Amino acid sequence: MNLSRPKFLGTALASLGASLMPALSWAQSKLGDVTYPNEVTVGGQKLLLNGYGMRFRFGFRVYTAALYTPTKLTKNEDVLKPNIVKRMHLVAQRDVKGDEFGKLFTRAIEENMSKEDFSKIINGVIRMGNLFAEAKQFGKGDVILIDVIPGTGSLINFRGKQQGEPIKEPEFGQALMQIWFGKKPADEPLRKALLGEQSTANTNVN
Repeated sequence: MNLSRPKFLGTALASLGASLMPALSWAQSKLGDVTYPNEVTVGGQKLLLNGYGMRFRFGFRVYTAALYTPTKLTKNEDVLKPNIVKRMHLVAQRDVKGDEFGKLFTRAIEENMSKEDFSKIINGVIRMGNLFAEAKQFGKGDVILIDVIPGTGSLINFRGKQQGEPIKEPEFGQALMQIWFGKKPADEPLRKALLGEQSTANTNVN
């Protein structure tokens, strides 16, 4: 069959598009109406999507969460190692006051630490609480990024920009991660989902 150049070009582009569809689909993961890329770059390092799920509180959706790490991790202690870069990517699923977010995080940190250890990171906890309080309100779909970067500190990012200077104490970064991976995680099914155990309770949001 003798195709004219325009027809041939159109056919070739259509074929190319079809061939790219599996790759584009593979490059991201969906949880309800939230799409998570399967790779991100944090602190100059490529991180992979380790797992993702939904945070529930009193039966209501609070946020979706995704964990990004350099390699696949399946244990709490591996996520909590201080020498690896990691990211928590949260997407609000309802309207939440900023100070409420700060209080939820503070309470979860406190429940996973001794009073003595908590006192050592109190300055970082206060800074975090102030950042969330100053945000006033988070609405459905708002994104919060929490990056823990060895040698740099913990960075909190929302509304498309970094909030304040990094909180440099490495102990604070580890305390942040204990919200989800400590002895008393905020949501046990979510913890399992973040570690790649795709719990129906935390991934089926329809």
